[in-house]
Amino acid sequence: MSNMSQVRAGSGDHLSLGTVLTFVSATIPGAALLGMLAVFLPRFFTHYHMTLYAVGGTLALVRTVDTFLVDLPIGWAMDKFRTRFGRYRPWFVAGAPITMVGIYMLFNPPANMTTAYLAVWYMVLWIGLSMMTIAHSAWAANLASDYNDRSRLFGWVIPVGIIGTVWLNLSPVVSHGKFGPGIAADVPIIGWIIIGISVVTTTVVAVFVREPVTPPTPRARGGLADYWKLIANPTALRLVLGDLFLTLGPGLTAPIYLFFFNQSKGFTIGGATVLLLCYGAAGFIWAPLWARVARSLGKHRTLQIACVLYAVFQTSLMAIQGPQFPLTALFMFLVGGCASAFLFLVRAMLADYADQLRLEQGATRVGLLYSFVGVTQKLGASFNTAISFSILAWVGFNPDEHAHNTPHAIFGLNMTYLFAPIVFVVLGGLFFLGYKLDAARHAEIRAALEARDAAIEHESVADDLTGEPTLRPAAE
Repeated sequence: MSNMSQVRAGSGDHLSLGTVLTFVSATIPGAALLGMLAVFLPRFFTHYHMTLYAVGGTLALVRTVDTFLVDLPIGWAMDKFRTRFGRYRPWFVAGAPITMVGIYMLFNPPANMTTAYLAVWYMVLWIGLSMMTIAHSAWAANLASDYNDRSRLFGWVIPVGIIGTVWLNLSPVVSHGKFGPGIAADVPIIGWIIIGISVVTTTVVAVFVREPVTPPTPRARGGLADYWKLIANPTALRLVLGDLFLTLGPGLTAPIYLFFFNQSKGFTIGGATVLLLCYGAAGFIWAPLWARVARSLGKHRTLQIACVLYAVFQTSLMAIQGPQFPLTALFMFLVGGCASAFLFLVRAMLADYADQLRLEQGATRVGLLYSFVGVTQKLGASFNTAISFSILAWVGFNPDEHAHNTPHAIFGLNMTYLFAPIVFVVLGGLFFLGYKLDAARHAEIRAALEARDAAIEHESVADDLTGEPTLRPAAE
């Protein structure tokens, strides 16, 4: 007989805070790693006699190749195969050692590092990271099935992940400038710290968080037509394209962050690193606040409000003259708080669309859906380095921290950092005008899914009792 006490995905059970915090603890090392990849490593590689064009171009090429040859097949495979340990948990665990090898090789490059070395080990790192992030997001979509519970679960990703950036950005202050991610000699040590934290959090999540059983589906389909419908649907296009622009916006500032605050605003590297803490730590307060707003206004409207406020606060940074720390820290906090809404609200909205897709197609496509937004994240993150570094090279900007750049080069740096992100963020918010999949519509979808799942469960129990299978379409 079927185990009726086993928790099903989509049962509507609200998650305890302990379960939520345990599950999202996996984002702690990931946040530190992404912070290093976005802000500190591109600059770190220039110490190995690599030009801005070489670093930016290599990272863009690797991300593009990895995006289409790795992410989509991984997402497809996650949905297609299930094991006795779950559908997504094995991928999450298997990706950890691959990620750790990539971290070690990139944080400890040889003195004669080449672009080939950079490309190969970035590829290895992103393969492992793709496995972990896609699996973790898809697992989260199954773990929380309620419209508001998903905002809560994905919303906690931001403040908990901040723990991973706090120690990174506070290290120059605590050590009085003797240790920090902006110091090339300390990068290998930071790599080992991230690896150690990854071992602990991966083990805790894999052991202590359940993976709900995906309900059987009335038909198992997977033809090209179904996959085309998956992404060609207007809701999916809004989510994927909106996510791309919302990634490109704030992402454009990351590779040139130290350049901007050091050479344009006049902050020391240590001071700029602390300002980055104000930006990142803002999500600790703002993300739960955005989740509460989303309960009242809906996720898509909340996202649009965050886009407008981001544009206002980002523009205000331009008016601050020189290294005025308190005022700059305030607006970095405000900008970071707005940006914290982008990632988790889109992820929560994507989980809602996964329910709609399962109702329409009768098959689980959660992993594949999150691989599509993995594509947007990687394309955005790769192109932001290529775009920003190319502009700086074009205006003649010298990345050496002791260089004296021309006013023309500094002006190009300012425009790239301050106003280019606003354009992308506003465009990203426009994609959600007229968005239809709100709380009311999602409640209807959940009700239909739970009624269908209950009917299939009832048939399964009847089969077990009579020993005679009921004729029905094959389950996935």
